[in-house]
Amino acid sequence: MADSSDTSGQSRDEQGNGEGEGGVDLDSDAGGGLTEAQREVMERCLHVLKDARNDSHTLAALLMITRLCPASRLDRPTLRRIFEAVGLNLPARLLVTAVRGGDRSDSPPQELLSLGTALLAALSTEPDMASHPQLLTTVPLLLGFVADGPVSDQQKQAQSEAAETGGGSDYKDQSAESAAASRLDEDMAADCYQVLTAVCALPRGPDQLLSRGAVPALCHAVEQNQTLSHDRGLALLACLLLGETKEKAWRKHPAELLALLVRLSKDFCQSKDQARLDMCSQLAQFLPPVGAQVETEKLKEVVSRLWGALRPMVQAKLTPKQIGPILVLCACLLDFYGWDVVGPPKFCCLLVNRACVEVRMGLEEPPGDQLSPELQHTLTGCYRIMEAAIEQACSQGLPSAPASPHMSSLSLQQSRQVLGVLEEAFSAVIYHLQHVDASRYDDPFIFATFRCLCSWLAEETSCLKEEVTGLLPFLIGYSRSHLQGESLEQGLSEWMASVSVGEDRGSWTGREALRYLLPALCHLSAEEGPRKALLTLDTPALLVDFLSQRWTSLKGKSGGGARDPSMETACSALLNFTVTEPERVRKDPCFRKLEALLSDALPVLVYKSHLLVLAANYCTLGLMMGRLKSSQSEWVEASQRRFFSTALRFLRSALDSSSSPAPVMVSHSWEESWEEAAELWRLGVQALGGCVRAQPWVVTLVREEGWLKHTLAMLAQCSALPEQHTQDALEEALCAVAEQCPLCKQEVRDMMVKNERGVLNHMRNLKKSVGAEKC
Repeated sequence: MADSSDTSGQSRDEQGNGEGEGGVDLDSDAGGGLTEAQREVMERCLHVLKDARNDSHTLAALLMITRLCPASRLDRPTLRRIFEAVGLNLPARLLVTAVRGGDRSDSPPQELLSLGTALLAALSTEPDMASHPQLLTTVPLLLGFVADGPVSDQQKQAQSEAAETGGGSDYKDQSAESAAASRLDEDMAADCYQVLTAVCALPRGPDQLLSRGAVPALCHAVEQNQTLSHDRGLALLACLLLGETKEKAWRKHPAELLALLVRLSKDFCQSKDQARLDMCSQLAQFLPPVGAQVETEKLKEVVSRLWGALRPMVQAKLTPKQIGPILVLCACLLDFYGWDVVGPPKFCCLLVNRACVEVRMGLEEPPGDQLSPELQHTLTGCYRIMEAAIEQACSQGLPSAPASPHMSSLSLQQSRQVLGVLEEAFSAVIYHLQHVDASRYDDPFIFATFRCLCSWLAEETSCLKEEVTGLLPFLIGYSRSHLQGESLEQGLSEWMASVSVGEDRGSWTGREALRYLLPALCHLSAEEGPRKALLTLDTPALLVDFLSQRWTSLKGKSGGGARDPSMETACSALLNFTVTEPERVRKDPCFRKLEALLSDALPVLVYKSHLLVLAANYCTLGLMMGRLKSSQSEWVEASQRRFFSTALRFLRSALDSSSSPAPVMVSHSWEESWEEAAELWRLGVQALGGCVRAQPWVVTLVREEGWLKHTLAMLAQCSALPEQHTQDALEEALCAVAEQCPLCKQEVRDMMVKNERGVLNHMRNLKKSVGAEKC
């Protein structure tokens, strides 16, 4: 439907000879209100509509109304009266009659289409009418009009027959005439798009359009350059390509959407100056979700082509308003092939530099100043570029993650330059977050800023250490707020979709903000100054709450759920506190809660092979806490006994002695995870020795569960262990057992006497402990 402020209705007015009943001037400006005579005619027409005996009377009254006042300018009360008189059935029948052709109506098909679409457009301005089932049945017809024009079934059949029989020049002439006739006039196209846009605005509108073939129809309209397809069609498609609907659309119509993206990318590269700048925001919306099943080579070609057009734009001297959409598009492209196709090292440095400059300038505004939505949009794109730079810098040290040939070939000077501008940008980020109070915790932009800082802190905590420590009250308070249920997930998802950055990465979940902070907490809890600050903020309790929530969620899933690395990271941070702050562990109630959690979880985890690393974390953390307890009592809680029994069986399962007297191998169940779990296993075995010394009752369990017998037999027969550190850990645990238990000491001595060639006899400290130096 045309906008009410323009004169798009005049073409239909002109069809009515300029005069109406009673000599009323039908060409007067209806947008400024009807004259008394016009209102009288309108009332008469509405009465005719209400009392019409057949379609001819109804059509005559409707034509008179639309000539008196274009449908796009009718007020709501009048629309309501028209709807009550004719409903949505009549406009739908007008469209069907026009499409089927034939002698079903005395009116020309074009007039039927014009009237039907105008009525639907006017009625669709009411949300309850736009959602009416009868209006939704017209959607496929309207999509057909915008895609192929007003071609009737008879015309389609004639064209098909002519194509099959040939027809020479006559057929070519007819085809040319048909192509010209198959274009909607602007008024009718505007009305079709008005109805489709009104449906799209409904709560389930995008799904309604998607299920009725909107994506291929609109893509075809753009490809055929149909009327208003670039103005209204692309805008409607952009609305469909948001949030969950975007993934559904790309999953259902990858070929059509990729072909559209190819065309838009070519248009972008061929456009000049301002036109290209204007297209940046549009292009970002039409990129596929990361991981979508599309033709890889063609997509890579598109992305490479876009980078080629973007490089001179990034290098140009532009205002902040101009550079914003460019940086957002660059951020979106980085999600596909990283830095591989971005450009030479010098350009990569420039891109990071420009993003950092925008962040520094945007966030160093005086506290309390409200950032505009446009600036927030730009900064969110800049955050993604900064994160990509950090990810690339970290991947260079990982053999399993080959670095980009462009970013990895930076000179030492360029690397220092990139790190320098990143540090300046994150200084501005910290400054901005220092002035955020709890009333803004549900602001999606604050979450995006928080997340970006966490990506840097996960890798770099040596810079700006004082500033970071000073920001810890905000970081912990913010994380605690969202962990306790003050979720911004829905609003965050919608906001991220609107700015076209990150909605496809599956990681913008406000409720679990703590996940992004965990790697930084791991580093900070190992340093004395930041650790003391974290303790004053009751951070261990926050971590225990997080583990408790995640465990409740995990055990409720079939198959034990997928591996969650964030739980392992939380255990690492708690392990740091356990090692460095023993008094806090002994006194803080949250560690009693943690003990109960570990006792509940470990017996379940040991049977989930894909969660072995988490089980190793739980086992080691529990044993490290156990060595800090002092218990001379023989009475032991059932949960504690259950934990230690499970821990002993779990530790015993790591090594396979079946190949003795050959070297001991890592068992099959541990082999895949040994690289990650080995250090945890060794630390757990050492902690077991500490538990034996602190809680004498544990040594009885060591014998009852068969850990001692199994370990001695393995060490006595094997020629070597996987690593020297493994041997050292076992020796330390055995020394503790022998010191606390005379029976165990005798068992060790006897095994050393019987087996002189195994690894057991090479444990000098153990020999001294059991008095078997001469064995």
